[in-house]
Amino acid sequence: QVRLVESGGGLVQAGGSLRLSCAASGSIFSIVTMGWSRQAPGKQRELVATITSGAGTNYADSVKGRFTISRDYAKNTVYLQMNSLKPEDTAVYYCNADRVRTSSRSADRTYWGQGTQVTVSS
Repeated sequence: QVRLVESGGGLVQAGGSLRLSCAASGSIFSIVTMGWSRQAPGKQRELVATITSGAGTNYADSVKGRFTISRDYAKNTVYLQMNSLKPEDTAVYYCNADRVRTSSRSADRTYWGQGTQVTVSS
């Protein structure tokens, strides 16, 4: 079984910064993509950023230039550095690991963390 644990959320004033971390643990053979999504109250979950095993990154237009995703491949950990935060960034942030294999022959699976709250005050 694979488990994702997020940390680093909290309350920050507009213009401030936060760094989220997400560590994947368990019987992991490989992970292709790790990323972050968020869900604000009353809204659908939206993709924030992803990073592949080849270090390719992708960002939502709303966070480009402000957020940076990075990954420690040895530790199966993904980070999200969030700068110049805005009140509209307030949401529960979820980490996910996509195309995870527990062995060379296992099927690909997707896993999600439990979420961490980010609140940006104006």
